[in-house]
Amino acid sequence: MNPEIALSPDGVDVQASRPATRASLSRVGVTGVEKVLSIGDDGHFHAEMECFVDLGPDQAGVHMSRFEENVAEAIQEVTASKSMRAERLAARIAQLVREKQHGLRAEVSVRLRYPETMPAPASGIPTQEIYTLLGRAVASESETRTVTGVQAQGMTACPCAQEMVADVARGRLRESGYSEDQVSEIIDLVPIATHNQRGIGTLYIGCAEGSAADIDARRLLRLVESSMSSEIYELMKRPDELSVVEKAHAQPRFVEDCVREMLRQVVETFTDLADDAFVMAKQENLETIHRHNVVAERYGRLSDLREEMDSDGHSQQHISMREWLNEVTK
Repeated sequence: MNPEIALSPDGVDVQASRPATRASLSRVGVTGVEKVLSIGDDGHFHAEMECFVDLGPDQAGVHMSRFEENVAEAIQEVTASKSMRAERLAARIAQLVREKQHGLRAEVSVRLRYPETMPAPASGIPTQEIYTLLGRAVASESETRTVTGVQAQGMTACPCAQEMVADVARGRLRESGYSEDQVSEIIDLVPIATHNQRGIGTLYIGCAEGSAADIDARRLLRLVESSMSSEIYELMKRPDELSVVEKAHAQPRFVEDCVREMLRQVVETFTDLADDAFVMAKQENLETIHRHNVVAERYGRLSDLREEMDSDGHSQQHISMREWLNEVTK
């Protein structure tokens, strides 16, 4: 007798029995699964996972214990490989879940948080920063699709408020007798105040199974950070604070600018990505002069982004991540 199968007193596999109402379920699974992984030289990762499988109309339920077994088996394989890739872990769990639960389709998401030591911008003092790696996968019998994602924080400086402050400064300089050339020179030389936001940037790139592209998550993290006005650091001395504030105010960006900058860098950096690759860029700014936050995002196929950037046209095709992942079942 297999101890993992729940049997009734009559020896019936309850989960495999016919339900009272014959209807398939889109997703059944587990959320809030947490693990701590130690991966060779990559260090320690805190993982949060969600695992789902579709359920046919003639099956009462799934075997919940198998989700935990599948997660443990996939983690063991990843640990043995000594290389942490969130999307590969998600893909392996999805494949095992689909097979063991006898589903047509399985979906897994993985969120990994890990520490990385970064030097402060001016003093060079090492400071520990926490970064987030994201992975999603959908597995069918014929194909597995994965999405590699990252999330990082940074700082943005508002261009609109900065221009208003600059206009006030110009007027006061003129009133004080400075010439137009002197006013322009002063405005160009002196940092202009504005209000700031702490931004949260998220970037996903998805590739179909068999794609030759290799997406380095740490490379994506640097890309997301550079899309904002400035990087931020947990530990900073005064020269570091000055460096961050001056850099941010030298390149003010709206929330929309951050998303477009991420997209530009993806298109120009990952030239080997196939046209059917998926891209999603999202920026959320935590406002300082408002009680609300602001969000911008763009998602779709890489081919549509490339075409839009190379022309004056407007792409109407904004396929979502779920739509792109679910193409494995078509």
